[in-house]
Amino acid sequence: MAYARNETRAGEGRHSTLMLASAVILGAFGALAVRHLMNSRQPSGYPDVRPAGPDAMRDPPDDWDEVDEQLDESFPASDPPSNY
Repeated sequence: MAYARNETRAGEGRHSTLMLASAVILGAFGALAVRHLMNSRQPSGYPDVRPAGPDAMRDPPDDWDEVDEQLDESFPASDPPSNY
């Protein structure tokens, strides 16, 4: 009986190792698939976004302060300025 128990435990160890290796391999393939899908996406229908700052504006305002700069840098994101 002791011999049969040892064989069962050894088989379970191989099975666990095989399951772990399968999970790692599937995870790696999944990560590669997501990476490929993210890189192959081409945004469509979005206008070009200009760089921030009055230098990149067609008609820059006469009075431009630090708050204006921070607001311009955060657009079009909904995040607050970085010094908030």
